[in-house]
Amino acid sequence: MKLDEIRGKIDRLDRELLVLLQERMGLALRSTKFKKTVSDPDREADMLARIERLNLDLVERPFTRRLLGAIIEESRRLQEADRMLVAFQGEHGAYGEVAARRLAPEGAYIPCMEFMDVFRGVEEGDFDFGVVPVENSLEGAVTQVNDLLTTTSLNVIGEAKVAVRHCLLTAGDTDYREIRQVYSHPQALAQCRGFLARNKIEARPFYDTAGAAKMLARENPRASAAIASALCADLYDLEVVKEGIEDGPANTTRFLLLSTEPNTGPGGKTSIVFSTTHEAGRLYGVLQLFAEAQINLTRIASMPIRSDPGNYCFFLDFEGSDQDEKIASVLRRLGELTISIKFLGSYPADKTGA
Repeated sequence: MKLDEIRGKIDRLDRELLVLLQERMGLALRSTKFKKTVSDPDREADMLARIERLNLDLVERPFTRRLLGAIIEESRRLQEADRMLVAFQGEHGAYGEVAARRLAPEGAYIPCMEFMDVFRGVEEGDFDFGVVPVENSLEGAVTQVNDLLTTTSLNVIGEAKVAVRHCLLTAGDTDYREIRQVYSHPQALAQCRGFLARNKIEARPFYDTAGAAKMLARENPRASAAIASALCADLYDLEVVKEGIEDGPANTTRFLLLSTEPNTGPGGKTSIVFSTTHEAGRLYGVLQLFAEAQINLTRIASMPIRSDPGNYCFFLDFEGSDQDEKIASVLRRLGELTISIKFLGSYPADKTGA
């Protein structure tokens, strides 16, 4: 191996160590939900004892103790800061984390493998908040999230519209002219189909955009790149070869902030889910209530009810708060026209756009 190759491998290992430390600190923060005190001397002594039993000839025990001691001290400091735990689906750097950073600027952002893990974690008190995508301007409703919203006990307390700006990312030592394949989530690959075709780059599906960036930084496969957010470039020390490679110029995803407690502040938007009987004019009657009250609808969507095949539930977002008498009156009258209605919450509307 030449010096440059050795240094390149050292750089990749350093990045991997920091990414692993990020994951470790996230787990340490999650542990605070299950213990009464931050400090656990017995646990810390056991960790040090187990590490010392490792027979590593180049990593000597005095250094190991100092290193692990520093990690434990930093972990304790983070736990004592008592930051709100905000769950999102995907790896660090996912667009869900971009939304979480906007909705909870002082939070600690915890990745989850599945949307169900976000919902269940908040419901059971493992997390303080959850952030999930509800709809995309190009692809429409996020079916799994909408399905979970029909049964959850959680409240919607905020929203954020995030511009989906896909970036072509490479490891630092990759010549962009040699890129032959790119890894990303199938939806991201589809949104960048034109760019990939023009540049004759093969699409390689991956489970998550941020996961593809993380893999690229860790493994650096030959002649490869990833499509992910600019945040991934910062987190995994990747180069942004080109930004904004998506085919659609107005690609945005709307995220919701979930909590066990309802929003107690001002609310500019309200979300509900309802279902009606199969009778002519029933849905029209519901929508007519809003039209007569001059309430502006911002979203209407439908999806099958899994527990009742053949029937549908409807998602409705509209301007105003349940604290407004006009809105409260319409919500009361809805009970006469629907067979079920679920109030998701009133919350501040994102008026900043994406």
